[in-house]
Formats: sequence, C-alpha cells, structure tokens
Amino acid sequence: MGIQPRFKVMYLEEASIFLQSLPVKARAKLQYNIVKAQFENDPELFKKLTDDIWEFRTLYNGIAYRLFAFWDKQTGAMVVATHGLIKKTQKTPHNEIRHAESIMKAYYEQKDK
Repeated sequence: MGIQPRFKVMYLEEASIFLQSLPVKARAKLQYNIVKAQFENDPELFKKLTDDIWEFRTLYNGIAYRLFAFWDKQTGAMVVATHGLIKKTQKTPHNEIRHAESIMKAYYEQKDK
C-alpha cells in the first residue's frame, strides 16, 4: 500500500466550471499541483488565507491561477474547492474570499439538511 494523501479534494460546481474553462495545459498544471499539495505541506501550492479559506496556487506561463477551498470540518480529511480565478493583482481580492465564505456557508446549510 502506497503513501496516502493528507486529504481528498471535492470540487463544487463553480470550481469545476472554472477548471474546464482553462487552457488544457494550464488546467493540467493546476491539477498536478493540487495532487502534489495532497502529499506535501507546501504553502507555495496550498496556502491559508483566513481562518476558514485556503487557496491552491499555480503559476503557469506567467499567469497566476487560484482555486479557493475550505476544509470540511465534519470529515477532517476533505478539502472542498469552491471557485477559481486568474489573479491579476498582488493581493487576493477580498470579494473573492467573501465569495468562498458564502459558498462554504451554503455547503454546510445544504449538508446539514
């Protein structure tokens, strides 16, 4: 039996749509980095932004891709990807973090039904 990943990743609809919208090579690089982050603790790949929100980080051909996520605290070993963006500024836009938080809130409300 091989090494187990530190966590699993579940992609919500908006995250899946973002990934599908990317050029094939950029999407492949982002997916490669997500798998890599599952096995090693590297803030260049998976970084905590707030108490609840994290981001998968990929730089490909000079373009910064971000996929926002949160830990499903009920499972402890699953990261839920909410949505993504192509980063155009140095700082992560606060409205994107708030958007990830609202998706997280909706996720838990739906899950608790």
